[in-house]
Amino acid sequence: MDAFYASVEQRDNPALRGKPLAVGGRPEGRGVVAAASYEARAFGVHSAMSMARAVRLCPHLEVVRPDMARYKAASSAVFAIFRDVTPLVEPLSLDEAYLDVTENAWGEPLATTVARRLKAEIRQATGLTASAGVAPNKFLAKIASGWKKPDGLTVISPDKVEPFLQQLPVDALWGVGPVTARKLRAHRIEKLTDVRDVPIEQLRQIVGSLAEWLRALAEGRDDRPVTPNRVSKSAGSENTFADDLIDLHVIRDEVADMARDVAGWLERKTWLARTVTLKVRYSDFTTITRSQSGPPTRDPEAIVARAVQLLARTDAGQRPVRLLGVSVHNFAHLMAPTTDPAARLPFDDAENQPVQP
Repeated sequence: MDAFYASVEQRDNPALRGKPLAVGGRPEGRGVVAAASYEARAFGVHSAMSMARAVRLCPHLEVVRPDMARYKAASSAVFAIFRDVTPLVEPLSLDEAYLDVTENAWGEPLATTVARRLKAEIRQATGLTASAGVAPNKFLAKIASGWKKPDGLTVISPDKVEPFLQQLPVDALWGVGPVTARKLRAHRIEKLTDVRDVPIEQLRQIVGSLAEWLRALAEGRDDRPVTPNRVSKSAGSENTFADDLIDLHVIRDEVADMARDVAGWLERKTWLARTVTLKVRYSDFTTITRSQSGPPTRDPEAIVARAVQLLARTDAGQRPVRLLGVSVHNFAHLMAPTTDPAARLPFDDAENQPVQP
């Protein structure tokens, strides 16, 4: 979907349409931008930016508090359309998913036609635009979906994969964030395809266990199937406070409340977690994480105890704390599906091929 939260707000309030809009906390506090409309992005406003900075960049920015109930309702409507077309839907977030449309309820023989019809159905049913990427695998489809936003459709047919890869920077690779990108560029690995030319042993020295994965992606290979009901790898709760927290007792109470929220999520999922992680961001924006693993549990008090114990490995109570978060990972008794990848639908020669630079 395109600027999902902001688009829902503009859909539901005509007075906001065509205006720069940010969804998030208030600028006079410590609000953060959760989503920015395309009008706001033209001023340099983007998600995860402080709202105060966003308003400095765009003084006439409209700021709206999030309404998760409406966003979830819109998401449910979109995903219902997906699942009417194929059962092979793998959610990534409220507004993004992978679909395997090799077999689809419409009986369409071309994947690009399915994508066009899905976009039209979503617009008619929800009043929202969606961008789609059609490609032979998940890695390429993900990149293609963001190629022509908003309301875009980009097709990377098998014969176009190599030209498409040739134009991508190295940080287009899945798993390459700013830190890893700097490491790669320090070794003159600038383009995605440069990864292919580095001996695998040297690549391991630079990126460790990511080496084989990055090499495969750089060659356009990604054999992961679309996995419905994909198991989450983690779940958590965090809060940015209007005023820095100094008192260790208050900090402990906040951590305990978040840990109980996470335990409640585990209870609803009927899952267990082995690892608890505490996140602390100090007033100078220094952020640390501390983790502890143990026997699988979803017992609230056990999770609270682990989270509170982790505070002793931080400077909380000595340094002002801006943000706290508690998350759980390493879920127990969960098996990944072993669906065999199906034959892919053919691609057409539509006009929606990726634009050459």
